[in-house]
Amino acid sequence: MSNPRLAGRYAKSLLDFAVEQNQMDKVYQDVKMLQGLCNTNPDFVNMLKSPVIKSDKKEKIVEAVIDGKVSPMTTSFFKLLINKAREYNLPEIVNAFIEQYNELNNIHTIKLTTAMAVSDSLKDAIVNKIKSETSYQKIELETVVKDEWIGGFTLEVGGTLIDASILRDLNDVKKQFKNNEYIHSIR
Repeated sequence: MSNPRLAGRYAKSLLDFAVEQNQMDKVYQDVKMLQGLCNTNPDFVNMLKSPVIKSDKKEKIVEAVIDGKVSPMTTSFFKLLINKAREYNLPEIVNAFIEQYNELNNIHTIKLTTAMAVSDSLKDAIVNKIKSETSYQKIELETVVKDEWIGGFTLEVGGTLIDASILRDLNDVKKQFKNNEYIHSIR
């Protein structure tokens, strides 16, 4: 069950504590690692959300997975989530933490979706173009490859979507044929 308010509150608490303890960058790296774990391992997320698995078993599993990979502060935070029975919100909390960290450090996330992998030089060119056209100076480029696309790209910048995909063009043409726009304009 999605609970963005709860996730935002826990993320803010962790961020504030990390700032207070002067460990913000270390905790950020830990959270990025946990985000990658949640995104690539659905079994881990399902284990966290399972009502059948007891919290003490979840804590042991989590300790085995993250042991030595994250800071003691992040480990303690994870134990707190388990003790409060909020571990199923971990994916949302990590995403909320990263959003808050980026906002605090004025980092803007740009999402580029293409049909095939993009070269590093093209990524750099896109980032440089966005820096020159906007006030964004710290940019984190996220790339997604969708094999089902024929070609083109979409670019999400600060709440704006630039859709230059072939799939969208084909859907526009399909809509024009369904509406018979050309026949009506001839008459």
